[in-house]
Amino acid sequence: MLVPPAVTHARAFVALHAAVLLFGFAGLFGRWLDLSPIAIVLGRSAIAACALAIGRWQAGHERLPLDLRLAANGAVLALHWVAFFAAIQVAGVAIGLLGFASFPLFVLILERTMLGRRWRAGEAMTALCVIAGLASLVPEPSLANHTVQGLAWGLVSGFTFALLAVLNRRYSAKRAAVDIAFWQNFFAALVLAPFAAGDSAVLGPIGAREIALLLALGLLCTALAHTLFITALSRLSAHTASTVAALEPVYGIVLAALLLGEIPGPRILLGGMLIVGAALVATRRGAEMVGEQQANR
Repeated sequence: MLVPPAVTHARAFVALHAAVLLFGFAGLFGRWLDLSPIAIVLGRSAIAACALAIGRWQAGHERLPLDLRLAANGAVLALHWVAFFAAIQVAGVAIGLLGFASFPLFVLILERTMLGRRWRAGEAMTALCVIAGLASLVPEPSLANHTVQGLAWGLVSGFTFALLAVLNRRYSAKRAAVDIAFWQNFFAALVLAPFAAGDSAVLGPIGAREIALLLALGLLCTALAHTLFITALSRLSAHTASTVAALEPVYGIVLAALLLGEIPGPRILLGGMLIVGAALVATRRGAEMVGEQQANR
């Protein structure tokens, strides 16, 4: 059993915030590592997959049979992380995290197009707030601007994360979250490996410092963060977990200010408040919809 039964509500809440803090902390590695986004994600996903496999083995879980159905999820995860680190390297941690935080808007769009679910009036207002927040981040409508380029990569990151969330719904009820995380990381590394093997410039110079940072990123900000998040879900509701997860950009921006000296300006703060606020409202409305569905059963 991966989650010990002795986990209390208070410890689960601490574990949840620690997981989200580590998720936000991951963005800083895009500034510390002088490697291409492909090299960073390849190292992160490979290390995380190994750590998750070892964790399952030590916990006495049965062997994991090959699950090719999650190959597409792994490819989407790889693109999500590559876009995420590209955004941070181009425009900084704040822009990258806030671009990624647009994913609730894309979830609404994908649910409408793929699942046929109609929007509610409140969800339309949430979408407008996200759009307004993103617009406030743009200093000028020019693709030559680094902020615009980084925000574009951030939007790709947000879209692919939303797509991954929608795709994972078909597996989450049947498979353990740690199993899904393992296979997604495994296939993400597998997808990116040919790019690194075909072009030595993709990997770049990797020394002891880069290896240490990649280990920290893969073990702490990926494998441990996922484990803590799963631990929290054993005692807390999905609504609570999603609400705290919406604070990831806040944690990341604060850490970037403290450790990198990247102080966000008024425009970024305004856009961040609109985007994070919309994410929190969207999470609350999603929980209310689940409650209504359960009450009507």
